[in-house]
Amino acid sequence: MMESLDIIDFVDSDARFGPTKVLKPATDRTDLKAWQKSVQTTLRLLQRPRYVASGLMPEFQQRAGREAFIFNHQLPPYEKSQWKNTEEVVTNEQKLKLYKDALTSSDNTNLISQLNEKLVELDDLVHCADCCSGGGVGMDDVDLWSRLRSITIVKGVVWPLKLRSYMDRLSELSDVPLYDQMAI
Repeated sequence: MMESLDIIDFVDSDARFGPTKVLKPATDRTDLKAWQKSVQTTLRLLQRPRYVASGLMPEFQQRAGREAFIFNHQLPPYEKSQWKNTEEVVTNEQKLKLYKDALTSSDNTNLISQLNEKLVELDDLVHCADCCSGGGVGMDDVDLWSRLRSITIVKGVVWPLKLRSYMDRLSELSDVPLYDQMAI
């Protein structure tokens, strides 16, 4: 299985891993998907350079690991096909510079302010501190929370109260920490 949500659904459905169907099924909430799409560019510019700079993953301890991530994860305005073009639309040196510039300039831009405004919008879409779609923790939460968790690596983000409670609650339930302590 290549898709992580498929793996989670498999584990949630197989008695060998504990009680089955603990998670509510996905609800296909188009409002959450639209919100995610609306912040995609902003998050790529804010998160990706911070992943590399924070040493978030063990492979980021080595330069080759950091560069592999950079060379495989495009920054706007480039599309993946342009970034990975074998004719090098963007050279590897340019990619490294774009990541460095994105990290150093994000504090001087409106990106964090824009993200803070979008989080206020999302706060209205989240059902409660326990689940985003109502009825208990489900696949919608697995998808949304994991994306939001990545935002906690961005220093200066202001979380609306309900959304921050949601983040903390799901962190506690899943026993997966947020990145607040390593935020850049």
